[in-house]
Amino acid sequence: MALPTVWGAIAITYKMVCPLAQQNGLGARIVTSAVFFVVGSGLILHVRRTLLRELQQIREVAGAAQNVLLRPLPPRIDGLSIAAVQHSADLGAIVGGDLYEVIATEHGVRVVMGDVRGHGLAAIGTVAAVLGSFREAVHDEPELGCVLRKLERALARHLRERARAEHPSSAGLDPESPVAEEFVTLLLLEIRCDGEMHVLNCGHPWPYLLRSHREPAGVRGHVERLSSDEPLPPLGPFPLPAELPVERCGQLLPGEALFLHTDGVEDARDSRGRFFPLPAALTEAVRVQPVSPQSVLRTVFAGLLRHTGGMPADDVALLVLRNDRRRVPVQHGAAVAQRVT
Repeated sequence: MALPTVWGAIAITYKMVCPLAQQNGLGARIVTSAVFFVVGSGLILHVRRTLLRELQQIREVAGAAQNVLLRPLPPRIDGLSIAAVQHSADLGAIVGGDLYEVIATEHGVRVVMGDVRGHGLAAIGTVAAVLGSFREAVHDEPELGCVLRKLERALARHLRERARAEHPSSAGLDPESPVAEEFVTLLLLEIRCDGEMHVLNCGHPWPYLLRSHREPAGVRGHVERLSSDEPLPPLGPFPLPAELPVERCGQLLPGEALFLHTDGVEDARDSRGRFFPLPAALTEAVRVQPVSPQSVLRTVFAGLLRHTGGMPADDVALLVLRNDRRRVPVQHGAAVAQRVT
């Protein structure tokens, strides 16, 4: 407040003390107007600088908080190369309704990719509840199904607390409340030391398997969906079944990669209403050999932004994992997967 007080004191002193300010001539009026214009401009510039400084501080704090929530992934985890990107539909937000995490555990590398109903800042609370539960459960639970049940309980607990906060007079979920319709599509993936993949899918898009080559010889790059089986319902509206069908999806061999995404990618439309051709974009990305997670991510995300004119209507998350482990012979002629160092 010191600088505005000084500017105000200058203006008042000039008006009360300066003889020129008491005159009514044209020249005196011009000088007085100029003085008050300078004082007003100084005040406006000071307020503007103050607001910009506070806005920058708020952005730094928000960015730090959002990076803790959806923390940047390391480039390599337990022999897997990783690249990921998240784009929020809300302008200025780093994190939206999409979530992902990759954690190495004694049970294998475990991955979650999810999409909260809605998008942007309103979904961050649900993202925090699911990610927090996942980061704890993956180390404690040997079975992938038990991890999913913990995520279901964490989501239900979060929705109950949110409903009580939004409807203090209600004992439970209000059927007319948006909280009652909250759900999360979720893909849980486990990649074991030998590359064997186990998946639980709750209403989420299936990942794509990216191979460096295929038959016939000379054909470079191959893209296929990991599975086309009917997934479980999304978490939230319905309880999980008593038996959880963990699906075995073969092995992720050395040099192969997985592409995980949220539905904001395939549902993205251009100005003519056409959907983004994700399989074609992936096929183009894997033509460059060897397949690099960073290059696949750049190619697909750049194509998505071009397709939508730089403004996707929904949150978008992309995650690429490549198996960089190599097989070496052991004493009895078997083969084990080891990390490339």
